[in-house]
Amino acid sequence: MKKIITFLAIAGLFTLQSCTTSGSFEIDPLPVATSEVFEVNASFNSTNNYSRLVTLNPRIYSSDVVLVYRLTGITPQGSDIWKLLPETHYFADGTLDFGFDYDYTTTDVSIFMIGNNLQTVSTNYRLNQVLRIVITPAGFSTAIDKNNINAVMSALNVDKSQIKKIDL
Repeated sequence: MKKIITFLAIAGLFTLQSCTTSGSFEIDPLPVATSEVFEVNASFNSTNNYSRLVTLNPRIYSSDVVLVYRLTGITPQGSDIWKLLPETHYFADGTLDFGFDYDYTTTDVSIFMIGNNLQTVSTNYRLNQVLRIVITPAGFSTAIDKNNINAVMSALNVDKSQIKKIDL
C-alpha cells in the first residue's frame, strides 16, 4: 500500500511540473484611488436642530473613510488650526458641556452638536463654523495621522485649490 501511494505521489509531481503557459494575457489596471475635500460654512441653532446635512455628489463608496475637521483658530503665523471631529468640551467638573460629531452614508454627511443645553453654548462655537469634509480611500486612512489635516492633505496629494466649496 505504501508503495502505491509513493508511486502516485511521484507520478503526480512529474505530471504537474510539465504544465506550461505559452499564451499572453493582460491584467486590467486597478482603479486609481481618488480623494475629495469639501469645505462648508455652517451654523448650528435650534431651527436646524443643531445639525447640518451636507449632500455629496458623487456617492461615497462603502470602502471610503470620511473625516470631518472644524476650523478652531489661526496661529500667530497665520496658519489655520483644524480639529478632527468628534470634538468635546467639558465643564470644570468633568461633565460634558457640548461637542461636535458626525455620521455619514453613501450620499451625505450629517454634522451635529451634542450636549445638554445647546442654547447656552457661545455663538463663537455655533455660528459660521468652517468645516472640511475629507473623503479618502480606506487604505490611506490607516497610514496617515488623521489628527493632522495637513498630513492628510499631503498624503492624498490635495492642495487648497482642489477643495470644493459647498454652500448650504
